[in-house]
Amino acid sequence: MEFSSKLLENAVYEISQLPGIGKRTALRLALHLLKQPEDQTSHLTGALLNLRNQIKFCSSCHNISDVALCEICSNPKRDETVVCVVEDIRDVMAIENTGQFRGLYHVLGGKISPMECVGPQDLTIASLVEKVKQGKINELIFALSSTMEGDTTNFYIFKQIEGFSVKTSTIARGIAVGDELEYADEVTLGRSILNRIPFESSMKMS
Repeated sequence: MEFSSKLLENAVYEISQLPGIGKRTALRLALHLLKQPEDQTSHLTGALLNLRNQIKFCSSCHNISDVALCEICSNPKRDETVVCVVEDIRDVMAIENTGQFRGLYHVLGGKISPMECVGPQDLTIASLVEKVKQGKINELIFALSSTMEGDTTNFYIFKQIEGFSVKTSTIARGIAVGDELEYADEVTLGRSILNRIPFESSMKMS
């Protein structure tokens, strides 16, 4: 792809580094921004800079937040004895949109994946196990996608907390095997949360 401007080429290159965006889409976005009023572009760049420089991670659940303790964890109406274990913030948003879950979350920040060199130490599993050790959690709901990596992560956590008196369950398989939670429709995801099954039963079904 030939460019008449080095500035345009640099902008297209940086935009194309975003996931799912190729060079042609990046060029279209860059040219679109050039046509917009300057203050609109400034608002966009300002929002991105603020996101990068000011965003925090909840000290309890590791969800993205504007403050030290996120709004979900600090909400007294949530059931702090039930914790839903998810991969990332997109899963929190997907489950929250169902309106069916009133407990808290624990965001792992990924899944165990030897192929991608992601081990338990790279995730927030240790802090989750520590929460269980404190005895304040009655139930852990595993809500990772039903992939090999998701199942491996679920099983690893299950073995880490096996000696503690905490109920473990997993979302019902209304979500197709291999599907990511963020792409599930709200009704299906909501029913999967409500109709969750004991984790031990899910292992027998696998």
